Amino acid sequence: MSTIQVGAPGYAASPAQTTFRRAQWRMLLAAMFCYFFFYTGRQTFGFAIPGIQAEFGVSKEALGWVSAGMLWAYAVGQAINGNLGDKFGGRRVMSAGAILSCAMNWAASFATGVFSLGALWSINGYFQAMGWAPGSRLLSNWWGRSERGKVFGCYVFAAGMASVLSYVTSLIIVQQLHLDWRWIFRIPVLLLLVGGITFYLVARERPEDMGFTSPHDDAVDEGVAHVADDETSWERYKGVLKNWRLLVGGLAIGFQNAARYGLLVWVPVHFLGANWAKAGAQASMIDPKWISIALPIGMAFGAATNGWVSDRIFGSKRYLAIVLYMGFAAVTSLYMYTIPTSEVYLGLVVLFLCGFFVYGPQSSFWALCPDLVGHKRAGTAIGVMNFFAYLFAGLGEPLIGKFMDTHHDTSLVFLIVAASSAASAVVALFIRR
Repeated sequence: MSTIQVGAPGYAASPAQTTFRRAQWRMLLAAMFCYFFFYTGRQTFGFAIPGIQAEFGVSKEALGWVSAGMLWAYAVGQAINGNLGDKFGGRRVMSAGAILSCAMNWAASFATGVFSLGALWSINGYFQAMGWAPGSRLLSNWWGRSERGKVFGCYVFAAGMASVLSYVTSLIIVQQLHLDWRWIFRIPVLLLLVGGITFYLVARERPEDMGFTSPHDDAVDEGVAHVADDETSWERYKGVLKNWRLLVGGLAIGFQNAARYGLLVWVPVHFLGANWAKAGAQASMIDPKWISIALPIGMAFGAATNGWVSDRIFGSKRYLAIVLYMGFAAVTSLYMYTIPTSEVYLGLVVLFLCGFFVYGPQSSFWALCPDLVGHKRAGTAIGVMNFFAYLFAGLGEPLIGKFMDTHHDTSLVFLIVAASSAASAVVALFIRR
């Protein structure tokens, strides 16, 4: 099949190529729209922790294990659902995940204790795992290697803005509407239901389904073996798991995601604490509870820039963009740990930078997957890499919760995030592609 190079410098696109370009962007925007609502189904948990603790009388460590259960179920789901996206198509799998996660959030809101909450939240983790890798497979079908950094940067930007949405809707429920923690699991996820249905109606799996030719030229994907269209699931897993660079990338993203979820789950707990609440009343006109919004906003913009950096500055050498951002993430997290509660505005700026650098490399990690194994195995590769990401993230949650219970200091999260970020930067050096 021919390669379509629309948008090259000095190139005048034909009407057919312009139509294809519009279709490419429609698929990207449809995936972004759907994933913009996905985090309302799993990143609201940190805001529910104070209410759950008050009602069930459990420790932060216990709730860390609840969060870990969801993350590990998500990890297992990624390893399975990425391959299902390759097999059955990202459009169907992603849409089903959105609808099922909405239903499971509602079920979790009726939990009667920490054990039932943990079980239902873990099942939700599996359904949440039906989104990212299948959606990534669909995008890999529509976009070629030279634009993957940009495309995944946009996709991860939508995920970052999804964190903003989940934070804002949770704060509105708790602070403005004064509803209890159960409504955090009921209202925001209705948006996810809308996103899943819309994606199914708008998206199409491959360019060929709309009469276009493929944008892929396998000769451009240097070092990627030819993959048959009828490849079995076992052959896909075998082809992905024997790629040692992808496994090194899995280890690097594991440390990166442990840092990311350390921030996402425990930063709301940190800023909802009595010390920051008191400081906000005395030192600024900003309620510290809203300072936490700086974190996901920084994450969104970090992801949007990192993909561009890997494409344009480093010539698609993804590992260099990863190492750069994770190094800065370690430095900014260490600095955030030293900021006293009286410095509200400084905390706002540095927290933005923490999110910017910690989350940014995700766009390069996901673009790396089809770079290494080809677009036909992209869903499986992204699922395997995300398995490592959430395995490590789950290990970090009860560890951070126990540290907070033991030392009564929520700022310790930033030390753990700095250490994880530094480890990610060191491991990523060995990817070298």
